[in-house]
Amino acid sequence: MLRRQLLTGLLMTIAFVVLVGIAYPLAITGASQVFFSRQANGSLLERGGKVVGSSLIGQPFTDAEGRPLVRYFQPRPSAAGTNGYDALASGGSNLGPSNKQLLDAVSKRVKAYRALNGLGTRVAVPVDAVTASASGLDPHISLANARLQAPHVARARNLPLSRVLALVATHTQDRQLGFLGEKTVNVLELNLALDRLV
Repeated sequence: MLRRQLLTGLLMTIAFVVLVGIAYPLAITGASQVFFSRQANGSLLERGGKVVGSSLIGQPFTDAEGRPLVRYFQPRPSAAGTNGYDALASGGSNLGPSNKQLLDAVSKRVKAYRALNGLGTRVAVPVDAVTASASGLDPHISLANARLQAPHVARARNLPLSRVLALVATHTQDRQLGFLGEKTVNVLELNLALDRLV
């Protein structure tokens, strides 16, 4: 009796390992490669045949000292890792809205954003320009943020502002499901499109 129960248990374990551990993952991987291969492979973006990033993960556009490159649109700040945008250390700062450290950081970011974009003190700075997302890897900025950055990018690239704004409009993504959140712009895709222009 015990021997029969052990044999049944062993056969069930083997069957489930084959079914759930091998067959199911292979079927899902095969289906994703057939129907969603770009997404399943990381939504990678290339320039000149070389992978430069993923449309799903934000990255900095700064020089070696961490200063923003004025020729590019800037992403949201990142709290992921020591220098930000570290996919292995994805996460927010976990600082609350009344935390002095967060308030000081946001205040510095507001000043830096205004200086970079030549904005006066009466212009409202978009929240996403001065706060990190929960993951610290958000690849998108709000449409308002992109429009405020467009003039400095146009000047740095010696392009008409209307051309840069048209590129922003082309790369604007609608709200999720048509009503969730706000319209966004993928920073890496937009910057790659800019590089193709000039």
